[in-house]
Amino acid sequence: MHARANAAPAGAPRNVRMEALAFDNSFARLTPSFFTRLDPVPLPDPYQVAASPSAAALIGLDPGELVRPEFAEVFAGNRRLAGTEPLAAVYAGHQFGVWAGRLGDGRALLLGEAIGPDGRCWELQLKGSGKTPYSRMGDGRAVLRSSIREFLCSEAMAALGIPTTRALAIVGSDQPVFRETVETAAVVTRMSPSFVRFGSFEYFAHFDRHAELRALTDYVIERFYPACRAASHRDTVCALLAEVSRRTGRLIAAWQSVGFCHGVMNTDNMSILGLTIDYGPFGFLDGFDAQHICNHSDDSGRYAYAMQPRIGEWNCFALGQALLPLIGDVESAQQALAEYRPAFEAEFERLLRAKLGLSAQRDDDPALFERMFEAMQASRVDFTLFFRSLSRVRAADAAGDEPVRDLFVDRAACDAWLALYRGRLQAEGSNDAQRAAAMNRVNPRFVLRNHLAELAIRRARGETDDGTPGGRRDYAEVARLLDVLSRPFDEQPEHASYAAPPPDWASHLSVSCSS
Repeated sequence: MHARANAAPAGAPRNVRMEALAFDNSFARLTPSFFTRLDPVPLPDPYQVAASPSAAALIGLDPGELVRPEFAEVFAGNRRLAGTEPLAAVYAGHQFGVWAGRLGDGRALLLGEAIGPDGRCWELQLKGSGKTPYSRMGDGRAVLRSSIREFLCSEAMAALGIPTTRALAIVGSDQPVFRETVETAAVVTRMSPSFVRFGSFEYFAHFDRHAELRALTDYVIERFYPACRAASHRDTVCALLAEVSRRTGRLIAAWQSVGFCHGVMNTDNMSILGLTIDYGPFGFLDGFDAQHICNHSDDSGRYAYAMQPRIGEWNCFALGQALLPLIGDVESAQQALAEYRPAFEAEFERLLRAKLGLSAQRDDDPALFERMFEAMQASRVDFTLFFRSLSRVRAADAAGDEPVRDLFVDRAACDAWLALYRGRLQAEGSNDAQRAAAMNRVNPRFVLRNHLAELAIRRARGETDDGTPGGRRDYAEVARLLDVLSRPFDEQPEHASYAAPPPDWASHLSVSCSS
């Protein structure tokens, strides 16, 4: 491995032009077994749809660059920046629990790793940049609809404090793309310290390419997990597996705590860094249903909300199986994988206590949480509104209960749980004002509800809010929604409509693997 991969690169200047971005392309220094080098397929007549100043700041890009005419050309893949080395990575994976064989970046290209002002490297990846050797039967393009959803959710999750890849920009084009209907093409620029995924290891393990498996593992450890280094290589790999299991458990606990459903938790969509990656058919819960399936393509409910913790563990076991040739014995791998469940449970309980404004851990916490979710399930209570409204409950009396009670069909069940909750607050000597302030820092007022994304998409496509064609393209709603979601815990009274329950028509929205 090239020696430069071991050293953290020096920080780059802030507020630079695109042409001055500095790159340190460590993944490209691996052998050709890991990728195919190729250029993006040019996107005809590209135009900018949206850009994230917050993401741009991570790589030191001047905010003024986001409105330059050249910006769309660069991030459509039509103009190459100096220092980039475009490539499509190979990987494999289990899709809906079934081995899918070789997959790879079928519609994405890694441009390179831009060095941020703090010295951290961010891989810049164009999603929708055309066919690659891994496209199989696909066209290599993304559509405007899914690109807007991924862009907004990437940035919304970051603002919620949930580990995630980021999104720098969306570039659109009038080029037709065929999905269920004819849509238009788009490219979303994604950012991550690494796009290596569980399936990257599965690919080399499945085909008994153990030299490449070890090289990839060593790369990930040296670049991202130096604290896992141990006396022996076997122990180092075990430490890596244990830490990835912990990170994955904590990540999914964070998903559950905000009602986020990933929708397609295949092993090729699981980040080796414990990040939320590959936003396709995702959704946030509206009315609480533990069995909610956000992906219309998920016929069996494998990736339902309540299943996500178990699937996260299953995926870690798939990673453990892939690393077994380097570990050597099943028992050691199992010991490392055993870190997943306690990490998930401890983090989920910690997050729930914070959401409820509880100051101490008690043995009866799980019972309190279970009763809460049972009552929410029975009345299909709006997930986000429920937790946000709880900050108004008082410890001493029921004067602040109405905003919570109004969310329930079965108010008796609500009252019974609130009595338990109030008793807990009283036992802790909870201060109402301090508790409310703390709860509002962790319970978002705004999340990316499906109907909000849909309205932004319709306007961007030149449709009216009811989906009727014929208007002019309007990208202002994408920018407005990005701004609202970048401050999810603020009250933002001027944007109260974005925090309202979904309208009736939203119940008919569905997303699938083409989303």
